[in-house]
Order: sequence, then C-alpha cells, then structure tokens
Amino acid sequence: MRPPALPAGSHAVDTRTGRVGIVMGHVGPYLQLRPYGGGREWDADPSAVRPATAAERLSAATACADARSRGEVP
Repeated sequence: MRPPALPAGSHAVDTRTGRVGIVMGHVGPYLQLRPYGGGREWDADPSAVRPATAAERLSAATACADARSRGEVP
C-alpha cells in the first residue's frame, strides 16, 4: 500500500535524513522537498516522508531565522 501523497506546499519530514522541507511536487517515483527557508531541492522516497508536526515546523522556522540573523543565508 502506498502512503498518502502530500500536497505541494505542505511541510514534511524526510525520515531517512531527519530534514524538514516543503513539498514542491512529485517527479517520477520521488517527492521533491525544499529546505524550509529556501535552498536546493532533494528527492525523497514517499514511503519515508511524513507530515511535519507543529513543533517541527516551528523548529525549522527558528533555525532558519537564526541562520539568517548570523548572515549564513540571504
């Protein structure tokens, strides 16, 4: 059985890497995720992706804001 597809724009966690990303779309058998705050997309196996919790979304947003304040990201 295939896991339910996450819609584009939703926040998700790639359980194989532990990274939080935003679903950009589907390409072939893969789900494309972009890091919260921008960056290069990566391909994830849909069976290893789950919706992000509110706490995970907040943590990713905080990490992005912290990196931006340190000048690490534009």
